[in-house]
Amino acid sequence: PAGEVIQFKEGKPITPVQPIIPFIEGDGIGPEISDATRLVLDAAVSLAYGSARRINWFEVFAGDKARQQFGKPLPDDTLAALRHFGVSIKGPLNAPTGGGMRSLNVTMRQHFDLYSCVRPVRYFSGVPSVVKRPQDLDVVIFRENAEDVYAGIEFEMGSPLAKKILALLAEEGYDIREDTGVGIKIMSRTGTRRLVRAAIQFAIDQQRKVVTIVHKGNIQKFTEGAFLKWGLELAAEEFAEIMVSEDDLWSKHGGVLPEGKILLNHRIADATFFELLTRANKFSVIATMNLNGDYISDAAAAQVGGLGIAPGANIGDNCALFEATHGTAPDIAGKGIANPCSLLLSGVMMLEYLGWTEAAEIATKAVQKTIKARTVTGDLARFMKTSTKLSTSDFAQAVVGNMVKPRRRSGKK
Repeated sequence: PAGEVIQFKEGKPITPVQPIIPFIEGDGIGPEISDATRLVLDAAVSLAYGSARRINWFEVFAGDKARQQFGKPLPDDTLAALRHFGVSIKGPLNAPTGGGMRSLNVTMRQHFDLYSCVRPVRYFSGVPSVVKRPQDLDVVIFRENAEDVYAGIEFEMGSPLAKKILALLAEEGYDIREDTGVGIKIMSRTGTRRLVRAAIQFAIDQQRKVVTIVHKGNIQKFTEGAFLKWGLELAAEEFAEIMVSEDDLWSKHGGVLPEGKILLNHRIADATFFELLTRANKFSVIATMNLNGDYISDAAAAQVGGLGIAPGANIGDNCALFEATHGTAPDIAGKGIANPCSLLLSGVMMLEYLGWTEAAEIATKAVQKTIKARTVTGDLARFMKTSTKLSTSDFAQAVVGNMVKPRRRSGKK
């Protein structure tokens, strides 16, 4: 399509007035929620900026649609387009369990070195929740996205490499059963530092007051323990003037965080699950490893209404891919009843990333208003005593109908 390519400078996008943004519809319910998302985002941009700005959508292919049209689930041209245009958005893609092809989601994250998986979790008033105070949870999770066990270094039981590794471990005195599959967990100092740096910088930019490093370093000392060590080192080297450790908070400041400072603390992974339920308001930004982040982000989303309203982004230094955080839901595909909010709110994250904050604010407030009015899709309606159940497309239209252009600030003191 006509339009301009988003460029990057020092890891930040330089957004033209008419950026070309590729989209992947996704599998299952992907086409339905993708259509709804583009409708809402276009309306928000139009209301915020009139004809001065516009997204020029460009469809590229992955998953089942790509396999049907091009014979492979992730064509080379798709990867080339995502690289060239820099910022993109995608619906859910089928991820095999057990054998079969590798996850396309993981493949793209690693191919483009999208090392930060960013998962904001917040409550929208009116959404049914299983906890008493879902409004207490407002956290942004930075999940390391390229390493850990998700790097995919695995060897099947009985394979030559599995036998070789087991033999090497036996030589070093480790007694491991022969009928063992082998997986290697990796965590680098480089990967840790850039992830923790991104989390702290986000906290600074968004004026959030707490960054928590989550790990299992009490057990896995040279991967997860090293993640904590390297993260604390990075904070001390690059952010010493603004960060306050938990020890210093009490020993030097009497438990009161000084004005303009950010608390840097750390928690064991299993304790984090407990505290997210019992002391949710103590968390603001979390930096953690890949597997921990996967579990924690889903558990946090469950407290505020589920993955149906949980957005996500995969961000690197020269590329960003925004996506729905849930699966393809093949059982309801094509029925027009899917909740588009996960992908839609990921699109809102994309607008914020591009610097189009006015449009992002319009879309966010419209989603909130629509849900608060109990005009929702079936997944939420069934848990509400009184509600109006809408189709996927009707929900998107309702969101558009609830959009209000924010008043311009006069600039006067």
